[in-house]
Amino acid sequence: MAKKIAPTPKARSAMGASLYVPTTHKDLLKIANGELLETSRSLIFCTEDAVSEKDLSYALFNLSVALENMRTVSVCDRFVRVRSPEVLQRVLAMKGSEHLSGFVLPKITYTNFNLYFDLLKQTQHRLMPTLETLEVFDDDEMQQLRKRLQAPQVRGRILALRIGGNDLLSLLGMRRPRNATLYSTPLGIVIARLVTIFKPYGFDLTAPVFEYLDLPELLEQELRQDLHHGLIGKTAIHPSQIAQIERHYRVKQNELATAKAILDESSPAVFKMHEAMCEVATHKAWAERTIAQAEIFGMHALE
Repeated sequence: MAKKIAPTPKARSAMGASLYVPTTHKDLLKIANGELLETSRSLIFCTEDAVSEKDLSYALFNLSVALENMRTVSVCDRFVRVRSPEVLQRVLAMKGSEHLSGFVLPKITYTNFNLYFDLLKQTQHRLMPTLETLEVFDDDEMQQLRKRLQAPQVRGRILALRIGGNDLLSLLGMRRPRNATLYSTPLGIVIARLVTIFKPYGFDLTAPVFEYLDLPELLEQELRQDLHHGLIGKTAIHPSQIAQIERHYRVKQNELATAKAILDESSPAVFKMHEAMCEVATHKAWAERTIAQAEIFGMHALE
């Protein structure tokens, strides 16, 4: 008789690569409709840092045209990264905004979150607040934000929290180095603290962008460190980064087998598998997420 495997949650265990696309892009509608960059799993149409102030009016016009002609059904998630509450209000008023998966909210603190959320209360959009301000360096401020996001009417709307690495480095007067990953800078400690402040309370986080397109080996190192910190995705700044990012979210055969064994109701409380201790009580959450991740991203061809 086949062993009975406990069901796994259907909640997303990883986002993989989210591609930033400036809303000034000449092919915004084709990208939104999957005619271009059809391998993208998640698109973020940006009206903030990727758009200069002088180009904002055109960017919003271009976005409005794309939204009005956007296909209602898409194989990928489609978000808009707004610039301010005022821009969010304008986007929500655009025809077709209801077809968006949600919004990326910039520079979120516990004092400004409601400026955005009050505009979104009557919608079903999922939200990704971005942690990229001076307050990120203050644990008390982050704990206050966590409490704000835990409000019953808010909690279910939060898809993930995005870590804005470049903005945080800018506050330190720094830029990402070319010879080391982000975790070798002061942000390594900051990311670890954000994980321990938010993740135990059920909030997932995504990793900062990797801005150098000519250093794929260094990106490989950083992706491994992203996963070691429990981050569920990474923003891509160019389509060439998508496949490289998402390879890291594939699950190894032995990891999947171990996860299934941990969730097997007939398994003992503690057992050995693949020369490692498996403890159902402490490894169950990992097992559930691993199985869900395998369903999304598939398996590694080789160990």
